[in-house]
Amino acid sequence: MHGDALPPPPPGAPCPCGRQGARARPLSYAACCGLYLETDTPAPDAETLMRSRYSAFALQRAAYLLATWHPSQRPAAVAFDPGARWLGLQVRAARPAGADHAQVEFVARHRLGGRAVRQHERSRFVREGGRWYYVDGDLLD
Repeated sequence: MHGDALPPPPPGAPCPCGRQGARARPLSYAACCGLYLETDTPAPDAETLMRSRYSAFALQRAAYLLATWHPSQRPAAVAFDPGARWLGLQVRAARPAGADHAQVEFVARHRLGGRAVRQHERSRFVREGGRWYYVDGDLLD
């Protein structure tokens, strides 16, 4: 386990990010974001990094979030809302902006204290040294 992080989903369990594979079936955590959260394998593109960061929030993996945050914008720590239950991620668009820059628009949903929370964001990513990093984002509607 990773500090105060939640344990990884059981073998074969669907990935928190909701990515689907062949025949629109959900990918398992091990075949999806687990590749990045449980190893030192870098995400191959900005959308995959976005999805793995969503899973890291769902599993309370602060170290992964900090490691994938660009140093120019990285906070000193990541705090998690106690009792937050992550409900789903919808990636609306993933747009390359050159070889080493990209934007990903997403809607992340969670429940906190019985209240539904929806975060709609357009995030900016940069690739440096072969790794993608989250830089920052704009909240939408």
